[in-house]
Amino acid sequence: MSSANKVLFGFHAVTVRLKTAPDSISEIHIDTSRRDQRMRQFVERAKEAGAKLLDSDDERLKALCGTHRHQGVVARVSAVSQARTLDEVLEDVESAEDTPLILVLDGVTDPHNLGACLRVADGAGAHAVVAPKDHAVGLNATVAKVASGAAETVPYLMVTNLARSLKELKERNVWVVGTSDQAEKSIYDLDLKGPVALVLGAEGSGMRQLTAKTCDELVRIPMKGAVESLNVSVAAAVCLYEALRQRG
Repeated sequence: MSSANKVLFGFHAVTVRLKTAPDSISEIHIDTSRRDQRMRQFVERAKEAGAKLLDSDDERLKALCGTHRHQGVVARVSAVSQARTLDEVLEDVESAEDTPLILVLDGVTDPHNLGACLRVADGAGAHAVVAPKDHAVGLNATVAKVASGAAETVPYLMVTNLARSLKELKERNVWVVGTSDQAEKSIYDLDLKGPVALVLGAEGSGMRQLTAKTCDELVRIPMKGAVESLNVSVAAAVCLYEALRQRG
């Protein structure tokens, strides 16, 4: 697929694109048989953004995106660069009157793990995934494939100095919560309804010492069996979805 002819589908992915880069959308195909409130709100938002809307049906939408899980919304888009800053992301979240939910990965170098983390971040509605330039993997083809479209929708921000970026988050009243096997408190003991950044380290080694020191709070994920830790993308899912559950 050429960069001018990528396909995004589902309310979340297309709404994010309408919000962040409406000019990159060439057309949106919608299932006319779906008339519920979510679709009405979506159509309204698309019209406000000046997007070209085309009437369609389930079969045609499936043919466009290759799956029935399109929720009645498929957009043809051109690629946009995700080179955004943490400041820009937080400003977007503020202007949307949303509460920041950020995933921070310290030392995740496996592209399959990163792809799975991006997918989880997208599913849980996280606003960005942050990683240090020198201890991370970039957005390569493997990451994009595993991420199933989330590499397009979730800003992946590679920062020069992770500790400094965490301090910037704290200055903007985002609570920085790290995960550690040694922590006393469990993730389930925390109130995650406010602005929060969840910090996870690579499997085995965990996060670096300076990163752990910079966190406001360290928590563990309860482990009842013989294994000592979860894969980082599974751990990210546990933490992000607990925040999502609490936010209702």
